Amino acid sequence: MGFEAFIGRSETQEDVLAPAALARMAATLDAPPPGEEAPPLWHWMLFQDWRRPCGIGADGHPRRGGFLPALEDLPRRMWAGGRLSFTGNPLRAGEAVRRVTTILSVTEKTGGSGRLVFVTLRHDLSNPRGAVLREEQDIVYRGTEGAAVREAEPAPPFAAEVRRDLTPDPVLLFRYSALTGNGHRIHYDADYARAEEGYPGLVVHGPLQATLLAATMLAAAPGRRLARFAFRGVRPAFAGAPLALLARREGEGLIGETRDASGATCMKADAALA
Repeated sequence: MGFEAFIGRSETQEDVLAPAALARMAATLDAPPPGEEAPPLWHWMLFQDWRRPCGIGADGHPRRGGFLPALEDLPRRMWAGGRLSFTGNPLRAGEAVRRVTTILSVTEKTGGSGRLVFVTLRHDLSNPRGAVLREEQDIVYRGTEGAAVREAEPAPPFAAEVRRDLTPDPVLLFRYSALTGNGHRIHYDADYARAEEGYPGLVVHGPLQATLLAATMLAAAPGRRLARFAFRGVRPAFAGAPLALLARREGEGLIGETRDASGATCMKADAALA
């Protein structure tokens, strides 16, 4: 089956946003209780894919195949970034949520680490009151060639209006993995992360960085909400190492970055305000 057979494939899933899940995420992120409405990007707790042990791959993710291309020759996979647009209709505790996922594209490229395949998904979320958000998610598959982490120079100065400093620890990563149903071992199994994937330690989830960064960016625009949000992973961040969350207003929008202790950028984000 060629990649073209996957383009346009779709599936529909349903879930319920449990009030307890909101409380658990708030505690995990050290955030104030959100009330009945889910803050931006907390929807990643929904639509979890739990498999029996026989259906789990060596990396802790569900085994390859099914809805997405298998790409068994490219064992490394990561969430590289995404773009979201929000309607202003929030997700609320106790309500049913529907997600329709469509494969938009499957693209093959060659980079410094060899062959790469990029899969872009579109997720359309709705609740009983109508559309909630549309999200495009970029997933990259790669082989084991090349270094997992490359040296990077410190980024240029960032004129932050809001800054938050934290040191992600294994407890934070474990709790976020549990809340989002993410079984990837690079986030909780340090021996696997080092020996099998070549990282120096546990990797901070890209979605976790994006969630923390979105909250930091909104703090630079009190009383406003996000109309659009886009993020892109630049390099990994690791547990036990300081991470800075930087944000500022730029016109009617926001820009933000996460940076590691060396000053290198780990994630970039920009947003439009409503």
